[in-house]
Amino acid sequence: MNKGRLLAVAIVVATLALLAIGTIWPVPSAVAYAGGGKGDLLVSPSTPEAAANDLGTQIRLHAWDKAYSSLANKAEFTQSQFIHDLTGYALSLRTYATLDGFEVQPLHQSANDAEVIMKLRWSTVVGTFEDKRDVHVVRSGDHWAVNWPIVPEQHVPPQVIPVNYLRWDVIKSGSGDDWGAQDVEAPHVRIVDMHPVNRADGVVVMGELLNEDVIPAYVSVRATLVAKSGSVLDSEGSFDMISHTLLPKQVTPFVIRFPGIDLSEVGSIRMVPQSVLVSASADPVIEVQNQQYNAPPGATLTGQLSNQSGQTVNVAHVLSSFYDKNGQLVWVAGQYIDRALQPQIPVDFRISVPEDIARKINTERTVVSTYAVGSFQ
Repeated sequence: MNKGRLLAVAIVVATLALLAIGTIWPVPSAVAYAGGGKGDLLVSPSTPEAAANDLGTQIRLHAWDKAYSSLANKAEFTQSQFIHDLTGYALSLRTYATLDGFEVQPLHQSANDAEVIMKLRWSTVVGTFEDKRDVHVVRSGDHWAVNWPIVPEQHVPPQVIPVNYLRWDVIKSGSGDDWGAQDVEAPHVRIVDMHPVNRADGVVVMGELLNEDVIPAYVSVRATLVAKSGSVLDSEGSFDMISHTLLPKQVTPFVIRFPGIDLSEVGSIRMVPQSVLVSASADPVIEVQNQQYNAPPGATLTGQLSNQSGQTVNVAHVLSSFYDKNGQLVWVAGQYIDRALQPQIPVDFRISVPEDIARKINTERTVVSTYAVGSFQ
């Protein structure tokens, strides 16, 4: 009984001591989440790294007034331009992204200026992306301040873009019909290739799906792994690693992941393609330009997307299929573009390829799935 009371007293004393320590000497992360100590910079920016760290913390907290006012070159652009540079000038993945973390890497420093790299890691509903900025930091009196390398918004000159694309409309039998509940035959789609591979994090089933009909289709693929004993190991769908809307005769790659399962456990795979008739159009047209496969080490597929339509594309998803010298599919990978695609303004993309797969690649093919406010492609 005495031992129990002694333990309780010890826990209370330890808790009070920790609270006191946290109040008197708070850790930087606690200060950051509390809003920045005295209401100014989180720490005195007595070094270039401290100034960059302060700025990253203010961006993370969306403390735009403090972040903008701390910049050494704020006279070159407005606060609104600074915010849009980080969150996007048009609705995109950046608009609702949160700064998950950042890293500051010093390069070199003199008495009055320095160069650092800021790596901002943003989190979105479809994963994370990194924004890397080469930042110039200058001494201003007894402290340092960041020269923010703003990327100005590009403008397309006023013009008329002719609209001559194909379009398919669906007339439903009644205004109250549910989406997907249709009184017409679903478009004919077919899996033209399927290839399972073993990866460190589990089984990956990849392949290609063809809309062999003369009407557009909203497609998905589901795979079921069956053990050698006949029992079901797992069943998963393609989710976002597929171009869901297929025009007639179009092909999309797909990827389905099964974490924690080894291919040696699998006896067979059941594949079920699904399709629904949808309204669709061949616009917006996204052209893939300057596509280049960069061999290992550090293998990547790079290129640019050019929006050939007259409307803004809010989200673009690049999906690339990679083939060996025999034309067999060996890998599928993709990248979401974090900024909106404005008409006729090229945007870079970069897709990494695993080292063990890279040496098998001979050719590649890229498709782009797009989303614009008010429509889906």
